[in-house]
Amino acid sequence: MPRLALIFGTLLTLEGAGFYVAAGASSWTALIPALVGLPLLLLGLAARKPSWRKHAMHAAAVLALLGALAPVARLASSPLDLARPATWSQLGMALLCGLFFLLCLKSFVDARRRAPDS
Repeated sequence: MPRLALIFGTLLTLEGAGFYVAAGASSWTALIPALVGLPLLLLGLAARKPSWRKHAMHAAAVLALLGALAPVARLASSPLDLARPATWSQLGMALLCGLFFLLCLKSFVDARRRAPDS
């Protein structure tokens, strides 16, 4: 799972940087996916240490859930305009964060099933 956090953190960071450059470096809001991706990268690095893995991955899952819900709420509050780059950025962030959250959830359930009964 730490590797997935690194992958998704990188993708979100690249998405934010790409939309920022595409916006002519004039819209700071284009960097929002990167503002989720960078902490996700850091949590992925922290999760490489076995003693931090559980806490770092749970924090990464919470961040991913928030990163999925925020753009969905934003998209739901206004008409969907596919001509706007911001709409595509929000859809991309929601998709990446939602997918990562679901993979985290599956991993947590699988780990719970593998754990011996206490």
